[in-house]
Amino acid sequence: MMDRALYAAATGMAAQQLNLDVIANNLANADVAGFKGSVATFTELAAPGESGAGTALLGRHVLFSQGRLSKADGGFDVAIDGPGFFQLLDGHGGRAYTRAGEFSRASDGSLRDEQGYRLDGVRIPASAISVTVAQDGSVYATSRAGRSLVGRIRLAEFLAPERLRDVGQAIFAATTASGCARTIAPGGAGPRVRFGMLEESNVSIVEAMMSMLAAQRAYEADAKGVQAADETLRIANNLQRG
Repeated sequence: MMDRALYAAATGMAAQQLNLDVIANNLANADVAGFKGSVATFTELAAPGESGAGTALLGRHVLFSQGRLSKADGGFDVAIDGPGFFQLLDGHGGRAYTRAGEFSRASDGSLRDEQGYRLDGVRIPASAISVTVAQDGSVYATSRAGRSLVGRIRLAEFLAPERLRDVGQAIFAATTASGCARTIAPGGAGPRVRFGMLEESNVSIVEAMMSMLAAQRAYEADAKGVQAADETLRIANNLQRG
């Protein structure tokens, strides 16, 4: 019985440590544009006909709720107002997806993020003096020769976005569980592209701090449970020796 109590408390400590790690990562990225917070989910371990045998991790799930849109200072910053993801290409042509629209112009005219991913469908000519993006994703460049269409931002949607694989830095990759990306044109009744704005992280610092306090208290309670079970086992062993 004491072994089971010790196991239940120990698995509770491990679960809350993982929970604290997830919350700490949310807080560390609360100021990162386009970052999506995660939540850890757990389940109760139980033997047939019994309960309270321990705790097991079910998984870590990303929450894709919309972050607040705010004005940005970058000349190529864009945000998505509504569902969907920007489509990115890595150096090998592989696709990735993000809600972070903080881009800058590279020497080849492509728009790239800080990790070097290229925004698909857009290339800015060297002669461009300024760039604007319409809500339907049309990208226009103004030069001395006039104004011209130089690209179009298409968004990606997934049947199960919560099953995307988080590769870090607000970048995601498609998985079998998420389904294949479906390319959509922004504008109209669907999502829109907002030029000169960025989507802030959807992490609420106040809520994250409250969750951290609750997890710390649960961890401390489980730690006391481990100590109590260990002390009881020690006393029982001494009695058997006596």
